[in-house]
Amino acid sequence: MQAIARQSDADARHADPEPGTHAPVDLVHLTRHTLGNRDLEREVLRLFAVQARMLVARMQDAQDEAVLRRLLHTLLGSAKGIGAWSVAGAAERQQAALDEGAPADLPVLAGTVEEAEAFIEALLRD
Repeated sequence: MQAIARQSDADARHADPEPGTHAPVDLVHLTRHTLGNRDLEREVLRLFAVQARMLVARMQDAQDEAVLRRLLHTLLGSAKGIGAWSVAGAAERQQAALDEGAPADLPVLAGTVEEAEAFIEALLRD
């Protein structure tokens, strides 16, 4: 019974402030994956922010398409793991562009990562 109450509290804590808005990180998804452990949530968010920033920087320096694809794949998996759906979607779109022979639009990807990072930083300040 306590677990049910804890999940309900977590859902309420992480609900979007306005109907129809979507946060850069799906905190309900994250809470489910961390079993409601707030310390673990915070650590996973910190790690994602650092890793995502590093991956984007490495993508911008990548000279080899195979390296770029591996970096996109890594970012995609990490983003899906924490519920950063906009980052995951942007990474998938860049992979699709490469598959079609087009260049990846790294500024767009970097923008979604920056949005997620700002959101995470604000959460971690609370």
